[in-house]
Amino acid sequence: MTKQVFIINGSGGVGKDTVCSAAAQSWKVQNISSITPILQVAKAAGWDGTKTPAARRFLSQLKADCTEFNDLPFRYCTEQLQIFAENDAELLFVHIREPEEIERFRQAAGVNCKTILVRRPTLEQARGQLGNRSDDGVAAYTYDAEFLNDGSLEELPAKVHDFLQALIER
Repeated sequence: MTKQVFIINGSGGVGKDTVCSAAAQSWKVQNISSITPILQVAKAAGWDGTKTPAARRFLSQLKADCTEFNDLPFRYCTEQLQIFAENDAELLFVHIREPEEIERFRQAAGVNCKTILVRRPTLEQARGQLGNRSDDGVAAYTYDAEFLNDGSLEELPAKVHDFLQALIER
């Protein structure tokens, strides 16, 4: 199998990591996020790890500041892309929220990179906006595919497998 990179996005709580875990039942998966190095900075600044609306705004702004200052999130993702190229994982999921950063990483990753928006309409409608650019702007990009996360956890692995297999074959 040719290695495949998926940039995965969706607002908070829609099940992006759950989708990645379901994929790991069929393929060897590496799952990373552009926010990972920012979480370490946030913890050093006193963030307790809880993702409240205020914390989400803080993390979103901190990520923007780190991107502007030294491009930490992008550098982290490209380092992980290199690790993926050298390991035995078949799929790399890269969680990126901001449309301009999605496109930039997509260009860096090359031809075997596709974008996915995970949606859970009932949650998104009931909850509304989260009050930060990173969560609230996820629909501002044209994705290769949209995954509707609306079924049971028992059905999810098969649904994810079929969805990703079709996307890989495109």
